Amino acid sequence: MYIYKTAVIGAGAMGAEIAQVISFSGLPVVLKDVDQAAVDKGLGTIRKIYQRRVDRGKMTTDELEKKMMLVTGATSNDSLKDADLVVEAVPEKLALKQQIFKELDQLLPESSMIASNTSSLSISALGGVTKRPHKVVGMHFFYPAHIMKLVEVIPGLETSEETIADILSFAESLRKLPVRVNECPGFLVNRILMPYLNEAAYCMQEGAATPKQIDEAMVEFGFPMGPFTLVDNLGFDVCKEVVNVLLDAYGSRMQPAPIWEGMAKLKRLGVKNGAGFYLYGDRAGQPDTELQGLLQSYKSSQPTPTKFTPHRLVLPMINETIRCLDEHVCTAADADLSIIAGLGFPQARGGILHYADEVGLDKVLAELEGFTKMFGERFWPSPLLKRKVAAGHRGQAAKKGFFDYTS
Repeated sequence: MYIYKTAVIGAGAMGAEIAQVISFSGLPVVLKDVDQAAVDKGLGTIRKIYQRRVDRGKMTTDELEKKMMLVTGATSNDSLKDADLVVEAVPEKLALKQQIFKELDQLLPESSMIASNTSSLSISALGGVTKRPHKVVGMHFFYPAHIMKLVEVIPGLETSEETIADILSFAESLRKLPVRVNECPGFLVNRILMPYLNEAAYCMQEGAATPKQIDEAMVEFGFPMGPFTLVDNLGFDVCKEVVNVLLDAYGSRMQPAPIWEGMAKLKRLGVKNGAGFYLYGDRAGQPDTELQGLLQSYKSSQPTPTKFTPHRLVLPMINETIRCLDEHVCTAADADLSIIAGLGFPQARGGILHYADEVGLDKVLAELEGFTKMFGERFWPSPLLKRKVAAGHRGQAAKKGFFDYTS
């Protein structure tokens, strides 16, 4: 199916950036929200992205205006009636998204597809409220959408192969790297990201290292930014929504560190409100007595600081990636591509599973077993990892691991 006209529901930062990406490809797009102020703000976000391109000499002012003419702001559904594809990008509330899907299902032609930019909610649950579940799909962009190349394409239980092929092709036309991910809570990237962020929080809470020390160590490992800087930029409230979905789905191994709840009570959301794991704006560089007080409150339960190493954060990511393989969520090659493109895992290390093969799967297993004894079952090694090691598939040194090294 060729897509001639698109629409984006939700003119917040993510929705506006998705609309910009679509208009940049040359397609007309409607940007819809509940009131004109929200729409105008979204249109302003799009103009700023294009203006930065003009300022850098990558496009002319005339080209900017031509791209902006492809974007139409709207506050009613009337302008969506002839859209071939609608991308929903509203807050992560299942009931809200389901209501929007019901309305779109009644409004759109039978041939039209509906995609959700949800980062963790069930695509099947969204398709289930429509009469076109075969036309419903997940299309998860990563923030900032105008820069990040990865797009997770997630079919629901009834999504047709035709719809999946159309969305994969559409994502490629946007100059993105689409990866098919079979549906599971958190999908692929966020499911792997959260254990990494959670372990960083445990390390800080237990006095193993400060946020700055942990961030610096992970940047030195090769990540573009550290875990606490990442949470502050994503928004603590957004991360907490994903954590809740993962905890409900996977149980105790996704149990968030208690400090997450402490941060929530203090309403430290990150860059967006000037305080997260760091202070921003006028408070940047000032002593953070509030955070220090929060950390002090955990000292009685952890009087002796634990030890921090980069592998304490990286190994939970590797372990969860292996679980995804075991559940057929993705292929090993797609996992490596996704974690590089979506999370910034250091490309020089070859991707997360190539890195595990390089370290040696037997050594990864031994480290996970050691961490399990120290910190509990969140480090419990995945069954597939144990099977690999038992079969002698120990990685590069054995010429066979998650990849074949015989040639």
